[in-house]
Amino acid sequence: MRLDKFLKVSRLIKRRTVANEACDAGRVLINGKPAKASATVKVGDIIEIGFGSKAVKVEVLDVQETVRKEDAKELIRYL
Repeated sequence: MRLDKFLKVSRLIKRRTVANEACDAGRVLINGKPAKASATVKVGDIIEIGFGSKAVKVEVLDVQETVRKEDAKELIRYL
């Protein structure tokens, strides 16, 4: 699955266009490397997102195309 779509589906970022902009600005890392919006996300990847002065680091536990709001938290684990 594309990184920008995963960020939206997992509810880490609310809109896909915002996820795209964050990737273009270099604020999203996969396994420690800057990632483009089109990068493929796999189970076990570590995603780090810079939000201003804070950074959010999560591990990908599952990849699904669509998920209900209540189940979105099961796709990731905060580190």
